[in-house]
Amino acid sequence: MLLLRSALVCAASVFSVAAFAASPTPLGSPASIGVISPALRDAVRATWEASPEVQAARAERDAASARARAADQPLYNPTLSVDAENADVDRRTAGLGLTLDLSGKRRARTAEGQAQLRASEASFEIARRDVALRWLRTWSAAALAAQQSEFGKRRVELMRRFDDLAAQRLSVGDISSPERDLAGLALGEAHIQQATLVSTEASLRASLLAIAGDEGVALPPLPVAPPPNSQAIMPRAAQDLPELREARARVERSDAAIDVARRNRIPDPTVSLIGGQVRSGPFNDRVTDRVIGLSVSIPLPVLNTGRAEVDAARADADAAAAGLRTRELTLRAGQRETRARYDALRDAVVSFRGGRAAALDDRTALLEKLWRAGEISTSDFLVQLKQSLDTALSGLDLESRTWQAWFDYLAATGHLTDWIEGTTQQDASP
Repeated sequence: MLLLRSALVCAASVFSVAAFAASPTPLGSPASIGVISPALRDAVRATWEASPEVQAARAERDAASARARAADQPLYNPTLSVDAENADVDRRTAGLGLTLDLSGKRRARTAEGQAQLRASEASFEIARRDVALRWLRTWSAAALAAQQSEFGKRRVELMRRFDDLAAQRLSVGDISSPERDLAGLALGEAHIQQATLVSTEASLRASLLAIAGDEGVALPPLPVAPPPNSQAIMPRAAQDLPELREARARVERSDAAIDVARRNRIPDPTVSLIGGQVRSGPFNDRVTDRVIGLSVSIPLPVLNTGRAEVDAARADADAAAAGLRTRELTLRAGQRETRARYDALRDAVVSFRGGRAAALDDRTALLEKLWRAGEISTSDFLVQLKQSLDTALSGLDLESRTWQAWFDYLAATGHLTDWIEGTTQQDASP
């Protein structure tokens, strides 16, 4: 009895999948192979504009740019001093002093600020790419969930009609009461499955909302054509990948910080020029003399030599260099892994589309014809229909995972942002 119930549910589900597959799919204009659709490009750009993560990265880049400009400014401002004294000798003087950057501190800080700016620019590019990657992966899963939810709606309608037909056949005595109950249970199970599909779609849309912050955006459909072969996309050179550019800029910043710490140990002299007049002598016969003075002062690095700051900067530079090597190894391994995974999934999609597994309508019609002719038993007929349903649903999931692997491969090779902007059409052509 349990086998019969499962078979009835599967049979109705397969017929619903077949009916959906035969109906026109609302995919709109499919994207060409290797070329992103305009709707998808606009959706990703809207995500960039609305994403708080991208906005934070942009603000950090702007702050680094301002700090780089600040580092290029002179270190010291001139000082103005005015002295007045009334005593046996009346003194009125004014002085102008300036600390001289003889050790090149400004040049070293400028180099450090520029390196930090390059690192922030690379971080901003990484943030845009990561946000786009997460949105695209979630979008592909949400698009799949939308298709599955549409399958579920048709399945509920067919199960409702199947339940009505079972009630009619029970009234004329063609089926027994337990078989009629199985039809009702199958309808209830279809409702439960539909609720699960709807909740999954809602969860994925909530994930998109968390990334983009806009719940009113319509989701573009998945393209009809599969993404191109991985050989059509050549990975960028290692030094051009944003992760390595960021890591290399941090190494350069750490090296510049060592230079800054070294130069900070060298004291800078302060030169002051003083001028004025001095009046001396009896009150009725005072003599006014003009005075000009030059003073030079320099701090003595005795209590704090600055050696610890140099050691700390060297340790930071060693850590940054090790991080660069680690990042390079990780990226190289990631490219191999994403390419192998993408090639395997894409080959499976091509094989699925070209084989009998994708011919759901023809297979279902043939099975029904054989069953009506009595050439196969009811149990064999329903088992094969269940296998057809599982294969059809697996094919949908395979399509979604292939697109996700394609996005991962584009990100690993450094082409995801270019693909979104439409600047890799020549490289991405098959």
